[in-house]
Amino acid sequence: MGLPSRQMPEANGKLSKAEINELPIRKWEGPINLIDSDEQLLEAVGRLRSEQVIGFDVETRPAFRKGVIYRPSLIQMAGTDYVNIFQLPRLSSYEPLSDLLSDQHILKVGVGLHNDTQNLQAVFPFQPKKLLDLSEVTRRVGIESYGLRSLSAHFLGFRISKRAQCSNWESKELRPFQISYAATDAWVSREIYLAMQQQGLLLAC
Repeated sequence: MGLPSRQMPEANGKLSKAEINELPIRKWEGPINLIDSDEQLLEAVGRLRSEQVIGFDVETRPAFRKGVIYRPSLIQMAGTDYVNIFQLPRLSSYEPLSDLLSDQHILKVGVGLHNDTQNLQAVFPFQPKKLLDLSEVTRRVGIESYGLRSLSAHFLGFRISKRAQCSNWESKELRPFQISYAATDAWVSREIYLAMQQQGLLLAC
């Protein structure tokens, strides 16, 4: 579900919070595959291997007490016209995911990827390859938009909801608003990358 890219603000102009809040909200409305078994995992990763660019994000249960740290609960990966959500606590084998994240021929794009991959390495071992942090692109070209919400406003002309950000991602049964939120983050990461590519920003990196 591709989107036409939006013209950026002048030079390195930054959209204010008020300006972002005036934009329409969008979410991913295409197919979403919840992966909660090793059999599903193999099939889902096999399909992702046919992609050249994957939108990538991770969700972790928030900790509201000092010293409490949780491991990542979900990995979201967006392909051309679908999003896979991998429920890590319900999987027993992570080797297909490890191989995919270590694949130097498939580009994985998102925001905050250093922390995401570092946290994932506490769940299963892998060597991150071919990852592109979209906020690093904007820093290099002098655009003052870094978070996924501000990047989607800047490049795509809409905002995404962050309502589900602090929900319990370890739940065995994810609620519809959680599934939509998680899928949207991966999808919009891929769309932002495509908009950057169309505007020639990746050539400067």
